[in-house]
Amino acid sequence: MLHLDLDAFFAAVEQRDKPSLRGRPVVVGGVGGRGVVATASYEARAYGARSAMSTAEARRRCPSGTAFLGGRFAAYRRTSDVVMGLLRELSPLVEPVSIDEAYVDLAAGGHDLSVEGVTELGLSLKARIAAATGGVTGSVGIGSSKLMAKIGSELQKPDGLVVVPPGAELDLLHPLPVTTLGGVGPATAERLHQVGVKTVGDLAAKSLADLVALAGRAHGAGLYALARAEDDRAVVPDREAKSVSHEETFERDLTDLAVLGREIDSMATRVGKRLRDSAFSGRTVTLKLRRYDFTTLTRSQTLPQPTDDARQIAAIARRLLADAGAEGGLRLLGVGVSGLSLYAQGDLFAEEDDGSAVSATEESVADETPPEPPLPADKRWWPGQDVRHEELGAGWVWGRGLGRVTVRFEGPLTAPGPVRTLAADDPLLQAADPPDWRPPA
Repeated sequence: MLHLDLDAFFAAVEQRDKPSLRGRPVVVGGVGGRGVVATASYEARAYGARSAMSTAEARRRCPSGTAFLGGRFAAYRRTSDVVMGLLRELSPLVEPVSIDEAYVDLAAGGHDLSVEGVTELGLSLKARIAAATGGVTGSVGIGSSKLMAKIGSELQKPDGLVVVPPGAELDLLHPLPVTTLGGVGPATAERLHQVGVKTVGDLAAKSLADLVALAGRAHGAGLYALARAEDDRAVVPDREAKSVSHEETFERDLTDLAVLGREIDSMATRVGKRLRDSAFSGRTVTLKLRRYDFTTLTRSQTLPQPTDDARQIAAIARRLLADAGAEGGLRLLGVGVSGLSLYAQGDLFAEEDDGSAVSATEESVADETPPEPPLPADKRWWPGQDVRHEELGAGWVWGRGLGRVTVRFEGPLTAPGPVRTLAADDPLLQAADPPDWRPPA
């Protein structure tokens, strides 16, 4: 099995397409006061910025000159399609997990599966990805299972390659923190730490009965297997997500709404992360309940705009729970989002109110001029947006506010370009498709 994880993907695409940002901190996500970070470049991570952090906190941590950009999902999807095409040349069994992550069954591709053979294959793949995407890098893990391949891809990021030889799985796995395992979230990690389990090796020392008592029958059995590197999951090619959800079955029936609310918050956090990782957002939030008598019901609410924000998902699910009630106790609770689309509009990419100034960096493009009336929807610019001026050429929005828009005129194949401030309603300035990073034939 091979696992590929593209490095700081959204930020890497922005740095490729905007030469003035190469080597600088870049944060992609919500540019407004309620926004959330989707991806931070490695330069920004050095200052503590990370995904799922509020944009306000990232602004406090990052230095002046950090670029804060809204997402350009068309650009990310175009680059992702190129990478997924390269993976499908390796094997007919490719499972995209998100826009920047996938598993590949190398055995189905007829490759030399010796350590030397898969090492050479991994190096070749990384070089081909960088060449085909204009410099976007990926980290590769190769192992005997999905578990080991994914862990391998995380160990030497960015631009890493880790091959786990057959028979060496436990030697690599057991010294790692228990949170390395996909089934160990913050709540489970806290319970494990309370019983002295800090590494995967510590987890492997626990009996199946201990783990079932600690985490429930299904989750406990899963942790028992993962701690022993037992993972027989197959690669499922070309899954198309119709919904994203997470559910928990409780060891005892729960009636306390405060406890159930915390469970909802945890599940919404996981659902929101999976949505953001996949560049999806959804309009319908669904709460699934199974009562003490095994009757199952669902409650849902459809939003006017898609969202991938965990706080909004949790708030809606909590309201749905309050309406449904927990009389008699709940055995199972689940939170899901459906009605998916390939963009985000909720709090993740929330903007400031109309008339305020928003710029890609901490430097403002506004002065003390009183705010003008809101512009028509097609003239609302946002930092990072691709534009074209009929006289000045192609560029991207560096900032906007108070009836003006500042554009840096450059692209992936140019040198860092000049900055010009224009009227926001300049008829010569139009939104544009993402630029092509590939040199002309």
